[in-house]
Amino acid sequence: MSKTKIRVGFGYDVHQLVAGRDLWLGGIKLQHTHGLLGHSDADVLIHAICDALLGAANMRDIGYHFPDTGKEFEGIDSKILLRRTVELIAGKGYQIGNIDATICAQRPKIGPYITAMQQCLAECMGIDPNDVSIKATTTEKLGFTGREEGISAYATVLIEN
Repeated sequence: MSKTKIRVGFGYDVHQLVAGRDLWLGGIKLQHTHGLLGHSDADVLIHAICDALLGAANMRDIGYHFPDTGKEFEGIDSKILLRRTVELIAGKGYQIGNIDATICAQRPKIGPYITAMQQCLAECMGIDPNDVSIKATTTEKLGFTGREEGISAYATVLIEN
């Protein structure tokens, strides 16, 4: 008889805010004057979740699997990367238990978008929206997020085989 093995993972990502790009967070487009700069759509929340999932499965990080030097990943929708990450961990026999994530941004206000993000991410990962917790915070105008130079995200995940 084999026993269930659970593992936890932690992920972090940050991208710079710039004019002239759309702002994608949690797989949805937010209304804002600036967007995040990156090789892909720069969705920091999805990238943090991918890193957490890969770390929990001991499969390195998002840059290893989806390098920012790869033409095939240029401008890619991060939801595609998330789906592929779920497939990667499933290949090692893991499924997602739950996600707990925090977005750090001074603006825009994230609260109105959280339910849509939970729905979108849950659908991408094939899990229940109740298993996707998203929180938002400011940094009280301190640091690069407080100066609205960028947005960061943290994610903790539980996976099980």
